[in-house]
Parts: sequence; structure tokens; C-alpha cells
Amino acid sequence: MVGIAVLGAGRIGKIHATNVASNKSARLIAVADPYASAAQSLAGALGADAMTDCEAAIDRNDVQAIVIGTPTHTHISLMLRAVRQGKAVLCEKPIDLDMAKSLEAVEEVERLNGRVMLAFNRRFESTFAAMRAAIDAGEVGEVRQVIITSRDPGLAPEDYIRHSGGIFRDMTIHDLDIGRWLLGEEPVELTAMGSRLVDPALMEKYDDYDTAMVQMKTASGKQCHINNCRNAVYGYDQRIEVFGSKGMLLQDNLRPTTLRRWTQDATDAREPLLNFFLERYQQAYKAELDAFIEALAQNKPLPTTVQDGLKALRLADCAVESVNTGRAIRV
Repeated sequence: MVGIAVLGAGRIGKIHATNVASNKSARLIAVADPYASAAQSLAGALGADAMTDCEAAIDRNDVQAIVIGTPTHTHISLMLRAVRQGKAVLCEKPIDLDMAKSLEAVEEVERLNGRVMLAFNRRFESTFAAMRAAIDAGEVGEVRQVIITSRDPGLAPEDYIRHSGGIFRDMTIHDLDIGRWLLGEEPVELTAMGSRLVDPALMEKYDDYDTAMVQMKTASGKQCHINNCRNAVYGYDQRIEVFGSKGMLLQDNLRPTTLRRWTQDATDAREPLLNFFLERYQQAYKAELDAFIEALAQNKPLPTTVQDGLKALRLADCAVESVNTGRAIRV
């Protein structure tokens, strides 16, 4: 049994803590959050200890691994505290919003042979995983293009926008990771554009964008196109197309049911899309946590690493630079 402490009792912390508690190879030891009521509520519901000191939770002798779901600016200090004690880490992306700080942290993790997994949960979504497996099996031949659409159902609250690091480091970073994962090659050139179409005043205030496109190219010429918007009135829009020399793979949106209706008022009417990422990627979060625990229990390589975090952040930084300069950026 792997003893795990979950740091952070917000919406991500709740997902991770619930998944730890349901895993037969793990034991949820503690939930830590500076807000005592949040920690107590979550820990109490899952039979774990509630703590308000995240560092003290890491230091516990009955904790062998931690899951970091705290604000981004705390990730590095908590991660390194655990690694220095030989404890494994599952950390939400990004490592940090600053590349220099992220590089320094990764250097220490690797110097200490730390076991750190970056939480790119979408890789573990069943259809995305099947798509990657189909590519590996040669079903579409050589990949030529990956097209990713990722749109939120509504603009996040202002306080979230203020601390998010911008659309490219917060939202697009998931798609950048999936893009490089499905391409099977590292992008060498990136071009991006950003617009303020949903709430221009708010985006101007925080030097951010609510609508974005990114194009990437690998050394062999493979292409990836990403569409993002923070406001899709019809729901949480998540689609991927992989086009290759032998065919195409298409991943469509998920809905509560597959029921379709034909009436005098509508043709091929279906239920609305799932509301947001909590519902859309519920299975992916559980599979991600299970993969982390399995790797620890069986001493296998972690499915994602700090290097994946660095590469995705580097692509996000390139997107910001491209928007600011109007140029294609060499990665």
C-alpha cells in the first residue's frame, strides 16, 4: 500500500483525493490545505487526516508519495521538498509559469533521481489513449497532421484569469502536450495568434487572450493545428483529428448519452455536450492516478515526466513570443 497525501482541497484536489481513496493499492493518509474547513470537509468524507500545513503532510513518515493540486506558484517548493526525502510526486501542470525556475527545479529533480510525474491527464482519456495506440500500430501510416479543438464553455472568473499565466500556459498547454504526443516528434517551429473577442476589456487588463490558434511543425514536416476559445456557448468542445498516409482517426465530443432524435422540429438532435473538464475527463483523472500508483507499486517508469512539463511550457512560451512579435518561433 502506497501512503499518499493530497495537497490542495480545491476542485482538482477533490478529484485526486477521491481517486486515491478508491485505489486498492493506495491509502489516502492526509489532505492538506491552508483552508481548514476545505481540508476537513474533504478528508472527513474520505477517512483521512485533515491538515493545514502542506509541508508537514509531506514530512509524515506514513506518506510515501504526494499529489500536488495547490496553486502553481507553490509547485516547485512542495515538489522539491518531497523529492529531497525520496518521496514520489504527481504534480499538476505546469511546474511553474517561469521557465528559468522550472529548469532549475528539473535539474535538481533529475540530479536526485526524483520520481516526479506531471499531470497531463488527457493522455489517459480512453479514446485519446486508443488514438495513440492506433498510431503506434500503424493504422494511419505516417502521421501528417494533427488538428485539435479545445474550447471552454465559458470565461473563467477574473481572479482565475489574473493568476492563470495566460491562455497559452494555462489552457493551450494541454493541447501542446497532446499535439507533441500524437505527432510522435518534437515541434521545431511554432506560430500563434491571439484575439480578445469574448471580453476584450478583461483580456486587455491582464494582457491575455480569450481566443487563440497555434500551428506547429516538426523537422520532418508533420503539422499540428490547435484551436482554443474560452467561450463556446454549446458546451465543452473537445475534438481531435489525426490524418496520416493510410487514413484518419477522429475523436468526437462526449455527451451524457448517445441518444439521437428526429422529429418535425429537429433533425438528428442530440443532448448538449458535457459541461466542463470535471465531467469530460473524470475517467482520465482516475486512469492517470491509477497509472501513477501502479508505476510506484511495480517500480516501473512513470508515464509522464518533468521533461514533458518543460517541453510543453517551452511551447507555450513560444506561443506567447509569436503573438507578441508576429513571427514564427524556432523552438
